[in-house]
Amino acid sequence: MSKKNRLRALILAGGSGTRFWPLSRRRRPKQLIPLDGGRSLIQDTLDRLAPLVAPSEVWVCTTRALLRDVRSQLPEVPREQILAEPMGRNTAAAIGWSLHRMGAVDGGVAVLPADHRMTDPGAFRDGLEVAHQAVRTHDCVMTLGVRPTRAETGYGYLEVGETLGSNANVRRVSRFREKPDIATAKRYYESGDFLWNAGIFVFRDKRLLELLREFEPEIGGGLDAIAGRPEEIDGLYAELPAVSIDYAVMERCSDLATVALDCGWSDLGSWEALAEVLPVDDDGNATRGDVVSIEGDGNVLFADQGTIAVAGVSDLVVVRTRDAVLVVPKQQSQKVKQIVELLEKKSRRDLL
Repeated sequence: MSKKNRLRALILAGGSGTRFWPLSRRRRPKQLIPLDGGRSLIQDTLDRLAPLVAPSEVWVCTTRALLRDVRSQLPEVPREQILAEPMGRNTAAAIGWSLHRMGAVDGGVAVLPADHRMTDPGAFRDGLEVAHQAVRTHDCVMTLGVRPTRAETGYGYLEVGETLGSNANVRRVSRFREKPDIATAKRYYESGDFLWNAGIFVFRDKRLLELLREFEPEIGGGLDAIAGRPEEIDGLYAELPAVSIDYAVMERCSDLATVALDCGWSDLGSWEALAEVLPVDDDGNATRGDVVSIEGDGNVLFADQGTIAVAGVSDLVVVRTRDAVLVVPKQQSQKVKQIVELLEKKSRRDLL
């Protein structure tokens, strides 16, 4: 297959995973952890790409601090294709810089996070292949959406419009919608015209770089300068605006289209979300590790080390690691991020 016709993949693996503290730490973030007891999330991400995208066609963008661990977990990927971003400047800069390093060959690139979960990888690959074909046929930019299974307030949405071309599964994106309230989420779900925004994209590499130069010239021009003066990368990269790829390109792109995924997707964005993938006992407690529960239901009980014992409590998240214990109401598990912020203010680096 020619360079223009093949599909390469870029996995974004620089996140810190603060919502899974105390299990997730700066040197061991969410994507490097086997949350459901099997392979780590980043390993699962690589696995589900094959055979559509071989490991030799996969690139990874991570941080300098995580480079060694990511390379250790992904020995199938050529070492030189696991890139260490100079510093975190959000996803627009990370994707653009990685495309320069990959070498723009005017071919298709799929960009996907390292820390999502999918129960049906075959269905995911089918959607990815449809998206790649649409890019080749229509020279559009694709963002893969997920068909909602419920009225969810924790995700952004894609509002879909008319069909693009002859494939009824490819539809134009009318606009992005921010995370809704519950009434709006119910309306989105019932209408059938909205998809969850999964943060997965497919495009021609040169096209994306052109759009960055058009919409965010400070980023596009800065990346071109880095490509011409790589010895100055640290100083030049620090000057790039920190903007997400959604805001920088996707929400401003006039020919954005989508494919709806039905692949058991979850972004595993909180301990509460992990309840969907852990084994569940007879009382509805999602558990992992050495756990004892009496007269309690609906809990998430995660013992990374030692034993957790609970009695007479329900709908809690209880997590035990070597040096910390977390207890929080399940529906407030997003507040874990605030705990991490407080630990940072207290300079508790030993717990971060």
